[in-house]
Amino acid sequence: MFQHRIIIFAILLLALCALPAAAASTTKQDFKLRAGARGEACLTCHTDFAEKMEQTHLHPLVKAKDCTSCHQSHASSHEGLLTAAPTRLCLECHAEILPKEFNSAHSIVVTGNCQQCHDSHGSAYPSILTQEGDRVCFECHADIGQKTQNARFKHEPVDMEKGCLNCHRPHASEKQNHLLKAAPPTLCLDCHRTNEARFKRKHNNYRVDDVACSDCHSPHGSDRRGIIYETAHAPLAEGNCAACHNPPGSARQTTLKKQGMQLCRQCHERWIDRQTGNNRVHWPMLTENGCNTCHTPHASREEKLVRGTPVQVCGKCHADTVALQERSKKGRKDEKLCEPVRQGQCNRCHAPHGGRQVLLFETSSSIELCGRCHEWQTHSTHPIGETVIDTRNKNLTLDCLSCHRGCGTADNPMMLSFATTYDLCVSCHVDRRR
Repeated sequence: MFQHRIIIFAILLLALCALPAAAASTTKQDFKLRAGARGEACLTCHTDFAEKMEQTHLHPLVKAKDCTSCHQSHASSHEGLLTAAPTRLCLECHAEILPKEFNSAHSIVVTGNCQQCHDSHGSAYPSILTQEGDRVCFECHADIGQKTQNARFKHEPVDMEKGCLNCHRPHASEKQNHLLKAAPPTLCLDCHRTNEARFKRKHNNYRVDDVACSDCHSPHGSDRRGIIYETAHAPLAEGNCAACHNPPGSARQTTLKKQGMQLCRQCHERWIDRQTGNNRVHWPMLTENGCNTCHTPHASREEKLVRGTPVQVCGKCHADTVALQERSKKGRKDEKLCEPVRQGQCNRCHAPHGGRQVLLFETSSSIELCGRCHEWQTHSTHPIGETVIDTRNKNLTLDCLSCHRGCGTADNPMMLSFATTYDLCVSCHVDRRR
């Protein structure tokens, strides 16, 4: 009897083990679909798609007439009956285009908007691009496209067959900024031979094969000979590198003759004396790097040799304030945002080098400063000025900054220091609190 029970148990166990195999077999049969059901049958209704099939470059799945790898046959939670969200679908097969660790990545790759550059099915252009070559890039980077087209002196790789892709990767760069294939000067040395006599002569016989070429040269073209940035430091423009550096051929030829502000004082002595004679001096001027903290010593895209836009330069130290400005620009309630804040023009209100006022303000009071743009005198206003005491602090008088935040508030109306006008008013007028 006991042996009989063991035999029955063994038969049941074998039957249970066979069930998954049977289920797998059913799955492999794929419901006995008719021939062409994975794609060719789709063309019966989608007759307009036949024209797409004639394109020179087709997506491999389209070429194989395999629609069901990307589209559901019956219903889907995603538009176009896609099998996954459009922002994730492509990466299910093309995961290699976005490395797990990268230094820079194309924003549309990170967000999964591949269709901005590629046609999902087919195209007349290689890699099923929506347009030919650089035209795809210039749809978003129109400013660079215009610059490369209009530049008097063009960078040769931009005009070559691959255009942007001669220097940049289209999706991500694991180690470099700006999607570059390699960092300058390594990238530049693929084309430029620094040991040639002509190259040395162009660089006044200085050894430059270990310096960043983009410190002086615009990679996209320029109106200056040698594709030097439009704003060039006078010694560079005049070919007088020895004004700041040791002579060529010396042991340390690229070393500066003096450090920080003392080097700049050789030419800008009066101006520097005027700035350092102020009650308040912007601290970067007095550091070891001095003027080079904010200005590039060779050439720049920006006026006055500034290393970037005010937001970029100021944001290196004042990141919290710049972040507040960005949040304010996106705030739903802060529609009446000050134009200097909206445009990121810190130097409209603050003196970048030095001054006699707190916060390096350009004027002695916020009332005068704000009055440059806001003609508050022409209409009714809350009492402000040196004779009006702030009831919250008897040591202060009321001015614009008593109620408004000069650099934004993230999401308060009219740059107010409180979320509502009521909260602001009752902070002084406590007897009116409801």
